[in-house]
Amino acid sequence: MAEYASYALILFALGAYVVLDGYDLGIGILGLFDRSDERRKEYTELVATAWDANESWIILAGVTLWAALPGVYATVLPGVYLPLIVMLLAFVLRGLGLELQSSAPDYRRGWGHLFGISSLVVTVCQGLVVGTVLSGLPQHGGVYDGGALRWLTPYSVLCALGLTALYLLAGAAWLQAKTEGGARRRAARLGRPLLAVTVGACLVLGFGLEVADPQHFRFDQPLRAVLFGLLVAAAAGCGAVAWYGFGKEPDARPFIAVLGAQVAGLLALVTATAPIVVPPGLSVHAATSPVGSQVFLLIGVGCCMPVVLAYNSYAWWVFRGKYRPPAPAALAVPVNHVEVHADLTVSHVPVAEAGVWVLVRRVGFTVLGVGLVAVVQDVFGGQGEWIAPVALVLFGALALAAWLVGDRRSAAAGEFDVEQAARR
Repeated sequence: MAEYASYALILFALGAYVVLDGYDLGIGILGLFDRSDERRKEYTELVATAWDANESWIILAGVTLWAALPGVYATVLPGVYLPLIVMLLAFVLRGLGLELQSSAPDYRRGWGHLFGISSLVVTVCQGLVVGTVLSGLPQHGGVYDGGALRWLTPYSVLCALGLTALYLLAGAAWLQAKTEGGARRRAARLGRPLLAVTVGACLVLGFGLEVADPQHFRFDQPLRAVLFGLLVAAAAGCGAVAWYGFGKEPDARPFIAVLGAQVAGLLALVTATAPIVVPPGLSVHAATSPVGSQVFLLIGVGCCMPVVLAYNSYAWWVFRGKYRPPAPAALAVPVNHVEVHADLTVSHVPVAEAGVWVLVRRVGFTVLGVGLVAVVQDVFGGQGEWIAPVALVLFGALALAAWLVGDRRSAAAGEFDVEQAARR
């Protein structure tokens, strides 16, 4: 039974990730289509309050999956290497764009676009991976024996589109709950169309799974059929509540309803497929690690999960309520050791200190790139000969572009002009 307890921990961590990180990925994508820089700045400030805590769940799920169900790693990872590597690169660039955007005194479109595009890439890659796993992977003796592009199928593409719609819906619901004014009205206006698209995508993916999935769903078992029906009904009820709540008070109602629909939908999917983890026949029992590893894992993860939950809860409590932009004085560029005279031209800003921080940032970027290549070589083994150079070139090009755009915008804004900074 230890393997099923570990399986439950994995499902809990993955569900927490979808529920928590889904809305901030959706907010990042929504920012790409908003013309107001002021609203875009609000979006990034909202996401900056909890994005790192939200993403910790996918790390916890990955570690638990690796230790508890190594057979899943042996089967799934070789089939989805490329979208997973692209997703990890997008995670890095997304965090870069978000943090630099949040630390800027005003909205920077270069960093904002980097954050939004990376959010879209992460979402699409996750959808491709999920669609590939649900539709089955060719395997022999628990080892993957398909091609390098097995992840690119019609069902996986549809799953990527459906997951994007779901995250956009969660993002719109969260924005209605946390913003005021134009941002709140825009989110409320987008909520119902996004909900309709999401429901349509769920129907297509649900009925399409019968065709795409090579396993036979055992709905002839009464308990499984009843649980599945109840969970689908619960998801539909939450969807109806969200439809009614968009544009109306209390503003938090649509987000709570969307959250409930996500949980019910994930449980319904598990009810339909368990105990098969990777179709057509890799079950929890077949993919599990030894009992001693399971017990060690349950103790370790069991101690970590309360800490992660406490961190998430604390972040939500601290940043509860509506977002309100800071006062203009708080947005002023901080200047150290400024002596104000009548002409406001004398200052003693430690320029060398700023140069040190720039050097540290750039050296860190270089080290990260080298580390990425090392990880790719280890993960891909024989295929690393062509994947490592491609990953390095992609990472280097995107990092260099973000670097140059950020520095040019900072120079245009006068952030490298000490005397102009002092006058602020």
